[in-house]
Amino acid sequence: MKNIFKNKKITLAAALILAVSTSCKDSWLTPQPLSLFTPENTFIDEAGFKSALAACSANLKEEWYGDGSPIITELLFSEMAVEGTTDKFGPAVDLNVLITPDANLNSADFNRIGWYWERHWLGIRLANTIIDKIPTVASMKDEVKNQLLGKAYFYRSYHYYRLVNQFGDVPTSFKEITSPKLDFQTVKREAILAKIKGDLDFAFKNVPFAGDKGDVNKASIGHLLTKVNLSLGLYDEAIAIADQVINSGTYKLVTGRFGVDASNSTKNVTWDLHRPANKFSSANTEVLFSVTDRFGLTSASTTGTTSMRQAVPFFSNSAILTPDGRSGLVPGQVEFDLSTRFGRGIGRCRATNYSQYGVWDDEKDFRHDTKSGNWMRMEDLVYNNTAIKGVSPFYGKSLQLKDATGKLLISNGDTIRNWFNWPHYKLYVEDQIRIPFQGGNSDWYVYRLAETYLLRAEAHWFKGNNALAIADLNAVRTRANCSPYSENKIIDIGTILDERGRELYYEEPRKTELTRIAYQMAKSGKSYNGKTYSLQNFSTANFFFDRVVEKNNFYNKVKNIRGDSYTISPYHVLWPIPRAAILANSLGQINQNLGYAGSESNKPALDKIME
Repeated sequence: MKNIFKNKKITLAAALILAVSTSCKDSWLTPQPLSLFTPENTFIDEAGFKSALAACSANLKEEWYGDGSPIITELLFSEMAVEGTTDKFGPAVDLNVLITPDANLNSADFNRIGWYWERHWLGIRLANTIIDKIPTVASMKDEVKNQLLGKAYFYRSYHYYRLVNQFGDVPTSFKEITSPKLDFQTVKREAILAKIKGDLDFAFKNVPFAGDKGDVNKASIGHLLTKVNLSLGLYDEAIAIADQVINSGTYKLVTGRFGVDASNSTKNVTWDLHRPANKFSSANTEVLFSVTDRFGLTSASTTGTTSMRQAVPFFSNSAILTPDGRSGLVPGQVEFDLSTRFGRGIGRCRATNYSQYGVWDDEKDFRHDTKSGNWMRMEDLVYNNTAIKGVSPFYGKSLQLKDATGKLLISNGDTIRNWFNWPHYKLYVEDQIRIPFQGGNSDWYVYRLAETYLLRAEAHWFKGNNALAIADLNAVRTRANCSPYSENKIIDIGTILDERGRELYYEEPRKTELTRIAYQMAKSGKSYNGKTYSLQNFSTANFFFDRVVEKNNFYNKVKNIRGDSYTISPYHVLWPIPRAAILANSLGQINQNLGYAGSESNKPALDKIME
């Protein structure tokens, strides 16, 4: 099958539409001109609409790319990771102090909450334009129109799903905006979810399973629809849709070796799944939806993933010492080359003890396997500073955290940024742009079938179908070489979140999913560690907060070497609405989330969409 991003005409159109539409600083929903690609020139045939859909994809993809990748902000509002930057004030460490409506909420150095707010509205605006223009083209067949409409519904629903699980109740726009609008009103989360469920139901009926690589298909729509059904507490419908995706015959979990390193007997299927060249391979039958980023194409990002920079420890500096007190590591291509094997990390996305140790329950798990090199420990690196060759007996030997007397071998004492383990198989991306490697261009998963199984497991658990939930967990576990759980094992939502953490690190938007589950726990009456929840006091007592502080060994427990406390509060279950967006909406009412300054002026949110 052809790739929609290889069509130069489509790529150029998409790039121009996106380029002239991304300036959101003055007004977060002010329509921008489409330059030469006006609706009259673009939305005249199927190719034009595909161009616009490609722009939707390009807008969505940047979550996993660039310095301070937005996905890190999702991870650090969870039990999986924290902000590892320790050399300045401002990064999201002390969340109680630094996460406010007036703060800098869109900075690679601090956090990317504002990026999400702006990019979701941009994606909605692009999709709305497509949706409103499709009925105006008389020359297209109804079948084609319905497929295009279904794909545009997917993009719009994707962004609304993320918004309501990042920010809660938000304003809405379900029509193309062609003139300034300053009277938005906050709409209840449930009303938005009900609307996008209807759109996705339509899309699921009209978009086929098979399609161009990188394009929206029935499986990706069904996957998102499953999440929306879960959000609404419609567990039977969630199971039914997930069943259709899993049993479609088009998509299957990859269980055998494949792709570029298939002949390398030291590796395994987990490694294969995450090789850049394998993500769109015809043998990869579990990718439901991905974004494309390939070195040499005009659509390629200029930075690449930077995954090896963001989420690998800051070891290539003078801080790591040998037991005889010498500087142990250098970043260049030397005899023991760490710079291309593991990259030049800065420890921004710092793994917690939970994600390094606590979540792993089977020593055979490929995803935590050090023998194959899938999982890396600092002790698996060697002292490579050529200046100590022939001088220190430790040159070429494995790193040590402490010497024989128990003295810490990190000169600045910073074990947060300089010393932790990481999933090499997930973060390693050969870098065509620079040396030392930081993580080059690579396609990236948005949805995989493995997650569909875990979503169905969740629906079964909420319904009380323990054995069926375990069967779905085991489908993912056994592929990773784990022993299956007994069908009699008693599980809870934490068991499912553990499996999500093992399988989907640096893929899933962890905060989004934790907040979604927090709402479900509050509505369902299900308990966690003996505690039940309510929507009435959602911002002061919720599953999100309890889960994070239980599993994350940083928040509300420790300080970094600067003396900054790691803090988090229950109200962080929802992010603050940027103050500038509220002020710009001078003729209407956009509410602020409880716990943040400005929420005292809130008015009741609308319980239905007025458009």
